[in-house]
Amino acid sequence: MSAMLVRYESVEKILYVFIAVIGVPANLVAIVTLSRGKCGLSTCTTRYLVAMAAADLLTIVTEVILYRIRLYYFPWSFLGITPVCSVIEVLTFSATDCSVWFTVTFTFDRFVAICCQKLKTKYCTGKTAAVVLTLTGVLSCQRHVPRYFTQEPSVIIDNVPWFCKLMDKYFTDPGWVVYDWFDTVLTSFLPFAAILLLNALTVRHILVASRVRKGLKGQIKGENRSDPEMESRRRSVVLLFTLSGNFILLWMTLVVNFIYYQISGKGYDFNDSEWIFYLVGYLLRNFSCCTNTFIYAVTQSKFREQMISAVKYPVTSVLRFINKAAS
Repeated sequence: MSAMLVRYESVEKILYVFIAVIGVPANLVAIVTLSRGKCGLSTCTTRYLVAMAAADLLTIVTEVILYRIRLYYFPWSFLGITPVCSVIEVLTFSATDCSVWFTVTFTFDRFVAICCQKLKTKYCTGKTAAVVLTLTGVLSCQRHVPRYFTQEPSVIIDNVPWFCKLMDKYFTDPGWVVYDWFDTVLTSFLPFAAILLLNALTVRHILVASRVRKGLKGQIKGENRSDPEMESRRRSVVLLFTLSGNFILLWMTLVVNFIYYQISGKGYDFNDSEWIFYLVGYLLRNFSCCTNTFIYAVTQSKFREQMISAVKYPVTSVLRFINKAAS
């Protein structure tokens, strides 16, 4: 291993611990706060956000804690036995896929709510959100079951298979090559493109609607009257654009990496700097699972209030119990 890779690995060890320490409580707080239904959000929006937080939490548990941190700090634990780490591999990809596609379905739901008024009343409901999220989750999990059979032990000690690595024929067998390409497109490139397209259409619709309303209210002639409806719409789309923008920004490295290697045809033949770029892409992808809670706190005042209340509740409960016991 080169000195460059050694230095990067030492930094990555610390960063993944940071992601775990921040990401687990942040997503737990988001799930609890949103589930109370007191954040001023619609039922369907709340369900999408709770599902996204749950998927992010599962991604951190499987990818960051059970895989990355275990590999760095506890390589010889029972989690390193090949059948166990093969299951972790399936769970990791399933959780990541759910996190990605829940973001896409949320973006589509907001696109319908903003741009398709006739469809809005039928589609943007809590029941529809539950159905969409369930189907998306089931399909995401089923799609990654074959990954269990792509793993083989790195070493066998006393007849016990240890660690996981992709079997050689995964890179040469036409079926597995197609599966890998198909999976990469569905997990990174297609969601990335879909979110960009939906946001572009949403922005276009908002700009057109804004010009029309300004014209109707006489603001083109220099009048400066407030428009409560446009203000409300502006606040409602801030959450959408910050969440999807955060996704696009933190997934961009992986998407660029995928496009580069598809065009160059180099496959997995990395040099040191290219391998670090590849690893940084995954690091940023995993970091994206920590950020949504902070986005809610910054963009949604009612979420901040409920989050502070939820954090204070255990402390106030203990203090009340102590006061009762003392009296």
